[in-house]
Amino acid sequence: MIDNKAYVELVKKTTPKSKELKTLPIAFAVGGLICCIGQAFRLVYQTYLPIGKMTAASLTSITMIFIGSLLTGLGIYDKIGKVAGAGSIVPITGFANSVVSPAMEFNREGVVLGVMSKMFVVAGPVIVSGVVASIIIALGYYIAGLF
Repeated sequence: MIDNKAYVELVKKTTPKSKELKTLPIAFAVGGLICCIGQAFRLVYQTYLPIGKMTAASLTSITMIFIGSLLTGLGIYDKIGKVAGAGSIVPITGFANSVVSPAMEFNREGVVLGVMSKMFVVAGPVIVSGVVASIIIALGYYIAGLF
């Protein structure tokens, strides 16, 4: 049997060294680049299309989701993710990747039992949390408005 001090030493010896100083700037740069690309789309839509700011914002989200899904389907987004880490996960393109990746992985199991049931394995809890938080906030605003 191993004592606590020996266990702590074993953990220190076998735990891989953190690469945060190297990976944080890369994640920040890639996440920022993805956001800049989204902002560029929004500016183009607002400037060259006869639409309002809200419609341009919605169209930008749709475009970025499409690009993230397409790059995932082509196998490019996973390569970006290996280099960028969380920088590729945080923007909306990362959300698209988290939906498309399981769908592609479980495609061989069929449309219903594979794609449709596994598609939201990663993104499902995020969606549920967002919906529940939205309901709680809306109820808070509603109750506050009563007084």
